[in-house]
Amino acid sequence: MKKVLVVGATGLIGRTVVDTLAQEHEVVRSSRNDGERADMSDPASVRALFEHVGPVDAVVSCAGAVPFKPLAELAAADYEAAVQEKVLGQVNLVTEGLAHVRDGGSFTLISGVLSREPIATGAAASLANGAVESFVMAAATELPRGIRINVVSPSVLAEAEAYHPFFPGYPQVPAAEVARAYVRSVAGVETGKTFNV
Repeated sequence: MKKVLVVGATGLIGRTVVDTLAQEHEVVRSSRNDGERADMSDPASVRALFEHVGPVDAVVSCAGAVPFKPLAELAAADYEAAVQEKVLGQVNLVTEGLAHVRDGGSFTLISGVLSREPIATGAAASLANGAVESFVMAAATELPRGIRINVVSPSVLAEAEAYHPFFPGYPQVPAAEVARAYVRSVAGVETGKTFNV
């Protein structure tokens, strides 16, 4: 049994990942407003989270909001928000968490289908998702003590019906299938991988 910290534990993906991992592992839930509260975009908040939770075997991220607007309406602040929340927030989990993850442990981050397929209003999300995947690829080559890192990149969720019109013709993936990719990352042996779901 591993001790797994799940950040973003209250969202649709986060709740499903928590429920799935909890069948085999000890799960510590974290979000901005529930469980072990933390704001991953704030390094001090992330540092305090790890100091309070103590050593873990795996860190899982299911968090990272990004703005969706037509390209002509996206301002510098929108791109900065996407990078701060989804990219640097998850980088904070790795940099602040590294000293608290046990030997042979793992990090699993989240990106999304827009890193490889476009939609209207998705430029900021595409930017952030691609950056997260590139970070994981590079970080995997330098993590010490046998620590692994991967990223889960889901398509639009089947349960997120409000988003379906923005993803015409895209495969709709059940949250349970996304959760299985997190299990593969936490319990498996791969590193530096993007698990497209």
